[in-house]
Amino acid sequence: MAHDALHAPWRLEYLEALGEAEKQQALTTDVSSFLADYWAHPEQDEQNHVLYRDDDGIILLNRFPYSNGHLLAALGDGRPALTDYTVEQQCALMRLTCRASDMIERALNPHGINIGINQGRAAGAGLPGHLHVHLVPRWSGDTNFITVVGEVRIIPSSLEAMAERYRSIMS
Repeated sequence: MAHDALHAPWRLEYLEALGEAEKQQALTTDVSSFLADYWAHPEQDEQNHVLYRDDDGIILLNRFPYSNGHLLAALGDGRPALTDYTVEQQCALMRLTCRASDMIERALNPHGINIGINQGRAAGAGLPGHLHVHLVPRWSGDTNFITVVGEVRIIPSSLEAMAERYRSIMS
């Protein structure tokens, strides 16, 4: 199997310059986001689908899920990059991620979980100023023709029903 490649080494300088501009923008980006708002207002946790909160951060349902039960884990202190956090904060984020993974396992019993961080706008971060972890439950066969051909995801459960399902395992 042969793979063709187009070599354009002169593009590297351009891409690196864009990368530096993006880094500078990320450093000056206002870190206000819905995650910061949710962190600041624990009294609104239920309506914001925040399922868990501790002294460091929150776990919540993604309002625009890739699949049912898609969770986000984020620290209350929003920063653009994983290395912008102290080691203690990095550990706190990993503890939240482990807790969220356990919640998915117990509430949904999926066949697998995709866990990932999109750091920076170019990497797909919708909130480049507030790093967060995505946890996406997966089932064998959950990608079918409608997803591939129609470019449509089918999410068969409401956020409210999914939040209730998660809350039921936390009692």
